[in-house]
Amino acid sequence: MHYLLKKISYGLLVLLGVVVLVFVLFNVLPADPARLTLGQRADVASLENVRRELHLDKPMPVQFLLYLNDLLPIGIHPEQEARDKLHYLTLLHISSSKILVLKTPYLRRSYQGKKDVWEILIEALPGTLLLALAAMLFATVAGIALGVLSAVKQNTWMDTSAIFASVLGISVPSFFAGIVLAYLFGFVLSQYTGLHMTGSLFDMDPFKGRVMNLRNLVLPAITLGIRPLAIIVQLTRSAMLDVLNQDYIRTAYAKGLKRSAVIFKHALRNALNPVITAVTGWFAELLAGAFFVEYIFGWKGIGKVTVDALEKFDFPVLMGSVLFTAGIFVIISLLADVLYSIVDPRIKL
Repeated sequence: MHYLLKKISYGLLVLLGVVVLVFVLFNVLPADPARLTLGQRADVASLENVRRELHLDKPMPVQFLLYLNDLLPIGIHPEQEARDKLHYLTLLHISSSKILVLKTPYLRRSYQGKKDVWEILIEALPGTLLLALAAMLFATVAGIALGVLSAVKQNTWMDTSAIFASVLGISVPSFFAGIVLAYLFGFVLSQYTGLHMTGSLFDMDPFKGRVMNLRNLVLPAITLGIRPLAIIVQLTRSAMLDVLNQDYIRTAYAKGLKRSAVIFKHALRNALNPVITAVTGWFAELLAGAFFVEYIFGWKGIGKVTVDALEKFDFPVLMGSVLFTAGIFVIISLLADVLYSIVDPRIKL
């Protein structure tokens, strides 16, 4: 329990640091949120009303405390504001107008669409999760297969090719690999591959309406999975080479077991521990690193929503997406730490 509480405390400190950094970063930009909300032709009175509504007329420390009050699951809000904006449960009436509430963290509303940021992110989350899962599945299956092949065929052209490809995969940035793959397989060879340069999970057909198109997942998933694939290849190869030199492997061969049984049933099972560690760590990385891949391929997810918001200076969506992604990253890291401590109690020490 002490170990778990300590990890939760570290996670909360990380999130607090992200909140401070995000708030300061987006409040020093030379853009007027009131002007972004109402447009360039808004009159002075309307702009002042929006500035009061967004608390822009208050000092920066007060603005931060109000923003933190919106984010915390327990906060003090005017009753009318809570009814209009929050999903809440009343805990205590502090005064005639203010109440203490238990609520969903309030990320405020988009300047452009006037839509709740939570709704925008929840709509985009399934696309990002699906893309990250597909990329991790591709990287895990292909990485383990190539790593085992490289270890079994050590010092052959297969081994050398796998090592070279993995080094190349680690070195190439995802956005560059995405551009190359999109142009090559989605444009030049499109008539043979049947793939497109851009497209989301659902397309709009003029006759059928909203249609699922899984082909659009292929190129972004491969692009996003290249780097973890390269890491998994090297980890699997290294672990397999270590295991294949153990005495019990030689004993298995001496008993007359088939080579495939020795490799997959005995050696691979004991070589997967570092691979499992890499997979759990990289899944969190993929959720945070899908931004440019989603934008390149036009895949509707949190990454594309964030980049679109950046182009429009939609600060609430930007701040919300960064905090949302940081929260997911911290939760996955916490779950991974807990799983490691269950599997190996020595980690608690």
